[in-house]
Amino acid sequence: MVRDEPLDFENEDDPLLPTARPAKRSKVIGLDDLLLDYLQSSKKDKLKVKATKSKHGPKGGYDSGEEDDKATQQEIAVCKIFEEVQQKGKVMDARDDVPPWGQQIFGCQKPPSNLSNVGVENCHLLQSFSAIEDLGFDLEIHQGEGFLEGMLLDGWLLNLVHICGFVEDSIASWTLTNLLHSSNEKFQVSAADFWDGILSLDEAGKPLVNLGYFPSYSVLKRAMLSYGYLFDTPGTKASTSGSTAAGSSDNGLPHNIIAWLRVVSACCKIRKVCSIFSPSEAEELLVIVISLFLDRRLEGLLLVLGDCLNSLVLYFDTSEWETSCVMVAESIAQRVTVDLNCLRIVDCITGMNKRSKFLRSQVALQLLKISFGLKVANVEKMLKLVTSINVKEKECDFFRLYVYLVLMNNLLFSSDAFREKTVIVDAWRNYLRNCSTQIGCTDWRFYGPKARNKASYLLQGPILKKNPVSMLPGNPNDHCLRQK
Repeated sequence: MVRDEPLDFENEDDPLLPTARPAKRSKVIGLDDLLLDYLQSSKKDKLKVKATKSKHGPKGGYDSGEEDDKATQQEIAVCKIFEEVQQKGKVMDARDDVPPWGQQIFGCQKPPSNLSNVGVENCHLLQSFSAIEDLGFDLEIHQGEGFLEGMLLDGWLLNLVHICGFVEDSIASWTLTNLLHSSNEKFQVSAADFWDGILSLDEAGKPLVNLGYFPSYSVLKRAMLSYGYLFDTPGTKASTSGSTAAGSSDNGLPHNIIAWLRVVSACCKIRKVCSIFSPSEAEELLVIVISLFLDRRLEGLLLVLGDCLNSLVLYFDTSEWETSCVMVAESIAQRVTVDLNCLRIVDCITGMNKRSKFLRSQVALQLLKISFGLKVANVEKMLKLVTSINVKEKECDFFRLYVYLVLMNNLLFSSDAFREKTVIVDAWRNYLRNCSTQIGCTDWRFYGPKARNKASYLLQGPILKKNPVSMLPGNPNDHCLRQK
């Protein structure tokens, strides 16, 4: 071993010293770099292929460029065919899609006017409680209306009224005002329950309490005006009214509409004891309630609306009903467009009693009368006009036909007026059969399939199915009708 050479352990690295950093790695290849390399290589490959094609192409070798050109030409031809079919479809159905049912019923809401102070603080009920407070009971009678509000919300006010057997006019007016205009939902419900209770009848058909103040038509109409209800004059439509600005904060659903409907129903149910509304006032209220079915925001209130509608229908005397029903139907027909809105109105009159059926029939009659421009509502003439529509014509308006099918069927069979007239029934059955068979399954014109399906559905009605039309020999549709 040489003396000046380092020892063996001196050549080893010192473990206490930090190790040297490795050399920097090359940049990581990303997806963008790979894609760029791929595109560049593909370009080079295409150039090579083109060079070989230019050398060997004329000698009869395989040329894939011709196939690419043929594929492009075929694609262009297919696009042209598609455009031609699309243009034919537009010509066949030039109309826009039918808008959904719904009309603007409420406009800008306004604060109630002419609300006078009823002086409820001086009522005998509070004075009687003041005497009890003098005996040492702390009832906070000095709060006045606040004390009555607490009693109304807890149900004690109705219990006291039942015990006393009468309602003071000031208390009745105060509860009705809060029912129609209070913004407190709990207060509205309690006030509506209170009026339901005081307008109820016992088992003998007599009122439970004596009442001198009733909700008049003027009060109810004034409340609807404050809600923004659009009282249209005949010949105008609620949907075209421009009295409200879009996006207005006051252009919403009235908060008190449920309470309004409940108190109207309660007033109608005591007709045998007290006639609160005159026939003309009841007619106007019925028109208002029917028009509310066209507001899509009220779809969740169909049960309340239906109960109020049936109560108003049953409010009229037997001698008044027929004349009043015609007046209501004419007023509704002047306010509703002959489209899906009129079908919505007819469908919402769902009562199964004779009066509801007659009202549904009269509404359909007046709508058809206005649609055909007739001065006199002649059912035979309307039937002739509907059945004269030829479904085989290219210009046939199937949407209008669909509306006519529904209205005419309701006119003929909602009430019993035409069920026994075999000539009318047979003519209608024959036309429905023609619609269901002559509109082809491949006819996809606007509302064509719906008109065909509606006609087939109406043919299964109990009146039309009970006495089928006698078949003539040789009729190609005989076997189909016999199967039905």
